Amino acid sequence: MKRAQAKHSITFPLLSDAGSKTIEAYGILNKDAAGQAKGIPHPMTFVVDKLGVIRAKLFNEGYAKRHSSQELIQASKDIR
Repeated sequence: MKRAQAKHSITFPLLSDAGSKTIEAYGILNKDAAGQAKGIPHPMTFVVDKLGVIRAKLFNEGYAKRHSSQELIQASKDIR
């Protein structure tokens, strides 16, 4: 992790999930991924309320596409 921070001049802490334990706990481990991609999650965005409860899950088929701001805003409105 520190090598990636130095290589890309990242000055803030990065989160690491050694062994993909958190990914597995959230049920988003991509079991089809192999080689260098082994242990990666399916692309997912979680909407969490003030108490830390997951209220919405937005899934993407591939890692390159991200949810639009409007999709995230709508997901937040839907949990009220």
